[in-house]
Amino acid sequence: MLFVCGVASAQRPTFEKGDKVLNLGIGFGGTYYSSFSSGYSKSPFLSASLDVGIVDNVIDKGTIGVGGYIGYTGSKYSYAGHDYSWKQTDLIIGPRGVLSYPLLDKLDTYAGLLLAYHSVTWKESGVYTGWSGYGGGSSGIYLNGFVGARYYFTDKFAGMLELGSGGLAFGTIGVAVKF
Repeated sequence: MLFVCGVASAQRPTFEKGDKVLNLGIGFGGTYYSSFSSGYSKSPFLSASLDVGIVDNVIDKGTIGVGGYIGYTGSKYSYAGHDYSWKQTDLIIGPRGVLSYPLLDKLDTYAGLLLAYHSVTWKESGVYTGWSGYGGGSSGIYLNGFVGARYYFTDKFAGMLELGSGGLAFGTIGVAVKF
């Protein structure tokens, strides 16, 4: 028991006050779909976030970080054989906060909240429906929780996995760079 407590307390934080970590990811588990025969396609959800460590020694060896988040996806449809198409764009942007807590060596585990502005715009074009150039949009603010982990292969480069971030995909997988 003393050995386990000694090893657990020896874990050095991988995210500390002053650290800046850029996460770049691609969403999975959402509504990604593409079919050339039906003319419908949707791009995968792409995201970037920045976490900056601001307070150390939270709950022993944890670190609080703040930063920003941006995510994008788009979809389009073309009705084969007819002069009709539509396009939709989703953009998410906002601040986020994380509580990082090291559980294993080289593994930065964290949980956080995202306060986001979500904008959706769409536009139809063509003459098939007679509504050429019709479009619209919607936007709103929402709060979203997430959990994640970054495994550092080197002191500056990590693989990243987040569940729940962004809202347009179930999870995000990608890379993280510390500078």
